[in-house]
Amino acid sequence: MEQLNLFDIPVNADKWQVQNFSADNFGEQSVRMSLERKLINITVVSDMFNRQNVSYQLSKNDTLHRWLKYKEGFSADLVKRLLKEFNIKQGDTVLDPFVGSGTTSLVCKMQGINSIGFDILPMSKIAIKAKQSVLEYDLIEIKRVISEIKNLEIPENYNSRTPHITITDGAYSENTEKEIAFFTEWNNDNECSEITKNLVTLCILNSLEKISYTAKDGQFLRWDYRSKKMLESAEHRKKNGKSPLVIRLDKGDLPALKQSLLDELNSVSIDISFIQKSATSNTGKLNFIEGSALYELPKLESNLLNAVITSPPYCNRYDYTRTYALELAYLGITDEKIKKLRQELLSCTVENRPKIDYIKEKYIALCKEKDFNQIMKIVENNQTLAEINHSLNERSKNGDINNRGVLRMVNGYFQELTFIYAELFRLCKSGAKVAFVNDNVRYGGEVISVDFISTELAEKIGFKPVKVYSLKQQKGNSSQQMAKFGRVPLRKSITVWEKP
Repeated sequence: MEQLNLFDIPVNADKWQVQNFSADNFGEQSVRMSLERKLINITVVSDMFNRQNVSYQLSKNDTLHRWLKYKEGFSADLVKRLLKEFNIKQGDTVLDPFVGSGTTSLVCKMQGINSIGFDILPMSKIAIKAKQSVLEYDLIEIKRVISEIKNLEIPENYNSRTPHITITDGAYSENTEKEIAFFTEWNNDNECSEITKNLVTLCILNSLEKISYTAKDGQFLRWDYRSKKMLESAEHRKKNGKSPLVIRLDKGDLPALKQSLLDELNSVSIDISFIQKSATSNTGKLNFIEGSALYELPKLESNLLNAVITSPPYCNRYDYTRTYALELAYLGITDEKIKKLRQELLSCTVENRPKIDYIKEKYIALCKEKDFNQIMKIVENNQTLAEINHSLNERSKNGDINNRGVLRMVNGYFQELTFIYAELFRLCKSGAKVAFVNDNVRYGGEVISVDFISTELAEKIGFKPVKVYSLKQQKGNSSQQMAKFGRVPLRKSITVWEKP
């Protein structure tokens, strides 16, 4: 094993080795066991690597990085550690194909490192624009905006409402719907700079969940018992002689948008003042591209990158278009656009349909059909994926998987990520390091080691596996799976590869 630099308190990784991939020995698991024995040798477990720095938790109190409430992100602390470990210098270029809230890109910018980032969600574009403008804001202008908002009152005859989609219908009180529309119109008409308008938009986005009857909860939105949706549901159940639902969410007194918006703007203005006083002028260039990395990466020139630091959507059925439905609806994304966006995201929900024909079309259009065929061979010849797909199919026949979309999702997830890995290999310079944060998963009693499978695919593409950093604290399983198959702890890892 290479000399440890970053997480230099190694722990025996044997306890993090999966002992049984198929509950009750239902499915074939010999290929997975063989891969596990091979890669556990480069697995490192350390106190320096924890759930706080691989998640949004640290960013909640982190200047600049807390500006977008993006729970799926990782911390600036993690990015800084990896940049140091990878010996990235000013003027180097780092890529994040799944930007999210922009942590990798913003840490790089503030350290004089150039970055390229992609994301398909419109919130990312707004957040990146707001954050990368931190040294350009006019604090006097922001104070004026805050003062104007304090003095704003909604006219009694004002009747506009913020738009909603099916998922968000009834998410706000009538007065709050009016408030959102009013402050949005005011911001659009306000005579201030575009970057300040964008900042106000971001602050409104960050307020939406707080002022709504909803709460983000993994795969969906939870609803407060006072919401129209829950009240109508309760009435319907009563009419049909059904017992009332057990309502667990009570958000208490909901703040008005005006107060939440003022709180957000005051908070970011403090950050801006601090950063403008302390930051150096030697910042890196940040190139953000709105779109899917799956289709945009093949367009870039080869040998551009010194490193990649990212976290893709996990293979955990979380639907970002539902979790962030309030924000998407506010930005004008209609029901039809939501459906289209859901299909364009990396396959990580049971509703995703296969993309492979569309990917092929894109590669042919770029005169890269040979590359497409080579990448597909790597996927089709991977015995680990074949074993997983077979086991999941048998589990489905046995009634152990309640939605066959899981089979399609898992297959599509690794298929699409292999195309990402192949493009990253082409884009990386010799010696460049690639770090992916990801979770292992379990469906129908079948363990899927995303970290080791991804590393195997990356190795077939040409990367050299360096290490798999694993958290000491392992994940649990869903209550349904534990009840039926027992508990199997799952790794959360950072896989690190190098282009020779």
